[in-house]
Amino acid sequence: MPDIAVYGAGSWGSALAVLLVNAGHRVALIGRHPDEMEIMRTHRENARYLPGVVLPPGLVPTTDLSPLNADLVVFSVPSHSVRQAARSVKPYLRPGCIVVNTAKGLEEETHLRLSEVLTEELPQNPIAVLSGPSHAEEVGRDMPTTVVVASDVKTAETVQDMMMAPKFRVYTNPDVIGVELGGALKNVIALCTGIAEGLGFGDNTKAALMTRGLAEIARLGVALGGHPLTFAGLSGVGDLIVTCTSPHSRNRRAGVALGEGKPLETVLQEVGMVVEGVKAARVAHQLSVEKHISMPITEQAYKVLFEGADPKVAVTDLMMRGKRHELEEVVEMSWLK
Repeated sequence: MPDIAVYGAGSWGSALAVLLVNAGHRVALIGRHPDEMEIMRTHRENARYLPGVVLPPGLVPTTDLSPLNADLVVFSVPSHSVRQAARSVKPYLRPGCIVVNTAKGLEEETHLRLSEVLTEELPQNPIAVLSGPSHAEEVGRDMPTTVVVASDVKTAETVQDMMMAPKFRVYTNPDVIGVELGGALKNVIALCTGIAEGLGFGDNTKAALMTRGLAEIARLGVALGGHPLTFAGLSGVGDLIVTCTSPHSRNRRAGVALGEGKPLETVLQEVGMVVEGVKAARVAHQLSVEKHISMPITEQAYKVLFEGADPKVAVTDLMMRGKRHELEEVVEMSWLK
């Protein structure tokens, strides 16, 4: 049996499988569609999701679920598929086997973090979260990348030991809440920076959205139990920077198309892969209302995505809000008093 099973043969699952094989592990890459997996076996490439990356000889793509009886199972499915995927694999998992979730999102129906979903469905398995600035296109090509794994100390360090590679540095963080929320909410801000680019705005606008977007992420994250410093780390500002600026970013690309005037349905079809920021915008807006958290950028994103608001009007509304201190929370607590 393999040391590690990667469940989900999209771009990120394929890139991690390549990384882990090259690091010396026995790895199974498990997908759902027999025809696609056979093409990958024959051509040694995931041409649909990770073109140009050669699958090493030791990696055998399969639809067989029996390799899930591994020491470590990496979940690499979209956020909306996590619960059903967990139910599908549960009979095959070894009790006590660590499950590492790599999706960055929130469950739309329940507002649960994905580690909470997995804990509900897989109570016999320790759950860890892998996050940080890590595009599959670069990891698959062995470019230096740094990520963070969040869980209890023992579980996180076990995952760190198994996934560390010469060009894939893994840090640990016990703040599961902060790591997950940073990874999920940055997709909303990336959509917004893409919209700004599509509208023809420049670097000043994008820098403003990223900076104030990080403030919103941290504000909600802390209200939900995350540690403030986590949002200054890899799963916060690190992931935010890469997702807002990289041509690899699906959320940024989708935002650009929205800013150019294309309808959301058309944009999602053109991207061809899951744009996590769309669902995250709905959940984040609902949470901000429930928790009475000020998230003006997220609010405008919600209006553009789901209420048909004009992106140009959304920008004007953001710029013309009432005057505020930059460090609002600090001022409200004690500073200047």
